[in-house]
Amino acid sequence: MNLDFLPPLFEHPGSWVSVYLDATRAEQNADHEIDLRWRALRERLAGRCADTATLDAVADEIRNHPYQPGRYGLAIFAQRGAVALAEALSAPPAADEAYLEPLPHVMPLIAQRGADVPYVRVLADRTGADLDALSVGGLVRHRTVTGSATFPLRKVHVGGWSHRRYLQAVEESWKRNAGDVASAAVDLAEAVGAEVIVVGGDVRAVHDFAGKLPKRWQERMVETDAGSRHAGADEAALDDVTIQAIADVADRQTREILDRYRAQQGDGTAARGLTDVVTRLQRGQVDTVLLVDDPSSTDTLWIAPDDPTLISVDDHPLREAGVSDPQKVRADAALVRAIAGTGANLVLIGPEEEPLEHGIGAVLRYADAASAAG
Repeated sequence: MNLDFLPPLFEHPGSWVSVYLDATRAEQNADHEIDLRWRALRERLAGRCADTATLDAVADEIRNHPYQPGRYGLAIFAQRGAVALAEALSAPPAADEAYLEPLPHVMPLIAQRGADVPYVRVLADRTGADLDALSVGGLVRHRTVTGSATFPLRKVHVGGWSHRRYLQAVEESWKRNAGDVASAAVDLAEAVGAEVIVVGGDVRAVHDFAGKLPKRWQERMVETDAGSRHAGADEAALDDVTIQAIADVADRQTREILDRYRAQQGDGTAARGLTDVVTRLQRGQVDTVLLVDDPSSTDTLWIAPDDPTLISVDDHPLREAGVSDPQKVRADAALVRAIAGTGANLVLIGPEEEPLEHGIGAVLRYADAASAAG
């Protein structure tokens, strides 16, 4: 997972409020229940000396967050009287939680996101398409494309010598519109760094769209006959195909990074265990951290408040580096901050996928003499 969306949360050291709340509004009295749950969390935070302005900002975010159907949650991170990030969760948290800590507690958000696979979904017919895209960080984009060819678009029997020519003109209109849709899809895919393009809808439109995509994107395309642009059409089948396509990409990426980790283990250059990974993060050597998420962990690390690369298992190296006020924080928060701050990636894996020392390992960008020596 690319963590490029997180650095703004780490720009200002200090006291952070992190809230995970069930925001489902399906029941008639849901707003009242949400308010009661938030008041309980607010009292807890106030008891820990969270400032009133920040708590008010969180309350406003909860109250004004746009309605969503179905069951969902909210993750909110706030400091100094302002909300820095608020994101809807695809499912409510197992329990409402609130934290007041030196770093924002983002690991539950990352864990629920799973593999953050940017994608483009195309719902096409012979006149154009509706395009939806998700970028790294969860930013959703939507475009509606109306093809430049507006006539002729339907095959009808016109009779006489011109019938075949008319049918050919219709097919050329379809292909031209498919080209317009493909061009827009490529622009959107490049803008979000898409790993997959899912295209569904009218069978002929899907076929023509596929033929207009550049080869590099054809190799990342998943076709389906699910979906329709007709008003009121059920998009559940297309949603299912999209979810499966994203899951397939995520599984492949996880397998590839595990293969790289095992290869580096074989030659003694992989980072293994908490101390080793922290050292490599501090040196900027880490390409990808593999981590078993353990919400019950009580591990801590030391950080410099204003430099994400200064991270250590104890405070002495930081003091020797000139940090006068190192802070002791929960390990997962410090690791996420260092990963985001050094441009590394994060992959969460289950304990059964790979035995990791202390539940953590890393694939390195490069190995130095110490790494090679094991």
